[in-house]
Amino acid sequence: MQLLTFVLVYPFIWLLSLLPMRVLFAFSDMLYFIVYYIIGYRKKVVRLNLKLSFPEKSAQERLIIEKKTFHHFLDTFMEMIKSFTISKKEISERFQYKNIKILHDFYKKKKSLVIMAGHYANWEWVVNVNNLVPYQGYAAYKKIKNKYFEQKVKSSRTKFGAYFIPTKDFMDLIQKHADKKDLAIYGLLSDQSPKLSKTHYWSNFMEVNVPVHTGAEMLSKKYNYPVIYFKTERIKRGYYESTIEVLAENPQDFKNYEITDMFLQKLENQIRNNPEYYFWTHNRFKHMKSK
Repeated sequence: MQLLTFVLVYPFIWLLSLLPMRVLFAFSDMLYFIVYYIIGYRKKVVRLNLKLSFPEKSAQERLIIEKKTFHHFLDTFMEMIKSFTISKKEISERFQYKNIKILHDFYKKKKSLVIMAGHYANWEWVVNVNNLVPYQGYAAYKKIKNKYFEQKVKSSRTKFGAYFIPTKDFMDLIQKHADKKDLAIYGLLSDQSPKLSKTHYWSNFMEVNVPVHTGAEMLSKKYNYPVIYFKTERIKRGYYESTIEVLAENPQDFKNYEITDMFLQKLENQIRNNPEYYFWTHNRFKHMKSK
């Protein structure tokens, strides 16, 4: 069944990815009507997330954010499809880094880095950083259940030089590089909801007390790797810019969970400025405590 699904669907996705972005965005506009008004995909989840995060806003204000959220969500979906065939030149034009020199300076100091980012704007195209620095890039990810799609998606994500490593193997990889003194950057999306059985810390995020991932902080402290925040913002449709911010140059100098809280605050500030670019379709608040 997995092979049949792949054979039927992938050729269509690949052909679609060959189209110019302006055509893909036209498809996005059509899909918005179907997904939002007819299917109602995860509309209840988005609505609840926005109500919890912005209790001070009126229902009408949240509805405006909700509709913009789905527009951006489908744009991002089309951008992910484009990733299968996008060229190095085009992704470099569409996703730029404002102050890449910071990473080069750390490389000269022979320091590996831990990158923290959230599901904001376009997190898939962050891999473009590997085109711009001498580091080898690695990102933790969760495998796709369909092994055939898994192979193609992984190939698409790694064609610019970054490697995607299953989360369960990430720790062993870093230890291996540390033993050899290999320089690398390790990227972790740290805003998803962890399993309760693996939760070590709860924090306030968007007005809600929730369990949070602490893996990035744990790794940075173990090896004393500087922690970097990628503040990615949408400049216009299909174009993004990421500002590199140093969260902690010497993580071992910080109290436990202080770096995690700094990351959450940075991400929350971005969300509050432009909430429609956050991934609200994810059930971020499925586990929460009252304040």
